[in-house]
Amino acid sequence: MKVLVALLFGALIVAQVRAESPTLAAENAALLERIAATHGYDAAQMAALRTLLSASGYMGQGNPAITEHAASREACQSRAAAARVEFADPAFERVCGAKYMAPLYDPARERPEDARACIDQFEFPDIPCDYPVVWVKAKEAAQVCAAVGKRLCDAHEWEGACQGALEAPDYRFDLAAGAGYGAAVSRMRAAHNRAHAADARWSYGPAFARGVCAQDGHKSAGCDGGNWARCGSNTYPAGHFPACRSPLGVYDLNGNAAEHMNLPLTRTQMASAGSTELGVTEMKGSWFIFDRYRAHPDWCRWRAPFWHGSRVLDAHSHANYHLGFRCCKSVGDR
Repeated sequence: MKVLVALLFGALIVAQVRAESPTLAAENAALLERIAATHGYDAAQMAALRTLLSASGYMGQGNPAITEHAASREACQSRAAAARVEFADPAFERVCGAKYMAPLYDPARERPEDARACIDQFEFPDIPCDYPVVWVKAKEAAQVCAAVGKRLCDAHEWEGACQGALEAPDYRFDLAAGAGYGAAVSRMRAAHNRAHAADARWSYGPAFARGVCAQDGHKSAGCDGGNWARCGSNTYPAGHFPACRSPLGVYDLNGNAAEHMNLPLTRTQMASAGSTELGVTEMKGSWFIFDRYRAHPDWCRWRAPFWHGSRVLDAHSHANYHLGFRCCKSVGDR
């Protein structure tokens, strides 16, 4: 009887905590204020972001009733101040024309000023010491990037940002007219992974290491893989681990949220070439419990199996509690 009473009392406490938790709408309203203050987007851009967040019903920084972030924004800011970490880079801003973006280039033959594209230094909302936006479909990620004058990254751009050198695309297009894209993705992935296995590295160095990135978080008790009510987005603030930084100055490519991007199956689907058609979904990076559970390889240029695969612009593309994104931006010919 005592056990039953204790369980009932515990359930009531949980219900009360959830009832008193801020709503997703309230948290998103505060998030939009921080985005506006940080990035200075105009009224039309902010209205578009507000519409996209509201229409989703899930997109945000996690279910407020159950999410337990691994560190606070304030702790991240204090940690950065103590370590004298400067997240903003005026040289990057001159090249990219936007705050908290890093130029994509090959240091062996180019300078940052030669970059024709840039990538967000942090997972969206691209604010240091703020939490990644998750529960976002690939289509919604593409729409959010477009709303702020950016675009979804092509897979090779994310890989270059992580590896420390942007290479030419090697998508090995072989999608036959009318063919299903699953087999094409599998062939492309196998060829790509074989070609790059010898130079495998992580954003922070040549070998996988624990404790370097935002990978020591925990899953919510009872999380069954993708349930909004049971899976908290227990992420860290972006940049909380300053050493989790690629040679090109991009943070949290390993750890925190996994990330959506575009995998083109034809040249006409390359976002970096100006396409808005886009290809299929590719998910990159490890997530916030990888120090505890290594679900798959996560070296920079490794391409994943076609998990939850769909076209990027499919209305039913995948969303999850640890899946976010970051944006890229073309900066034009120089």
